[in-house]
Amino acid sequence: MATLATILRKFDTADAEPRRAEMARPNPYSLRALPNEDIFFHTKRVDNSRLVREADPKAKAECWSTIGAGCALAAVLLTSLAPSVAGITAGYQIQALKQERQRLLDERRSLEVDEARLLGPERLEQLAKDQKMVSPKADQIVHLNINASEGTVAYNVTSKRNK
Repeated sequence: MATLATILRKFDTADAEPRRAEMARPNPYSLRALPNEDIFFHTKRVDNSRLVREADPKAKAECWSTIGAGCALAAVLLTSLAPSVAGITAGYQIQALKQERQRLLDERRSLEVDEARLLGPERLEQLAKDQKMVSPKADQIVHLNINASEGTVAYNVTSKRNK
């Protein structure tokens, strides 16, 4: 029993000889094959949404040891940097106090100048004239007798006896 392929091959045998000769001789205009051109990649979707990751007991201990090492490193850095930061802060405070001292000295000098100006004889005379004050007359001045041996300026004997 003949199949369709064998029937078609009978008719094709006459033309097969020239074709085989053409295939033996390479075509000068055809491109050569690219490397790995015959490899085909196929991606397959995998659904891992129902999977549950199992806890690793070593990972928990490793995490805590890493946290502890980080805290220890931070403590070492803080204790090594704290004195220098305190020194810098103290320097700023000293400089601020020096500036405040200088400001207070300047203010004191200006107040002393103002006091000297206000208590000057010319200003006091002007105030006396403005308030209509006059110099005392000769009979209005009372001189105190100072006893140098006792060291007292005034001694009222009558007031002590009456007591």
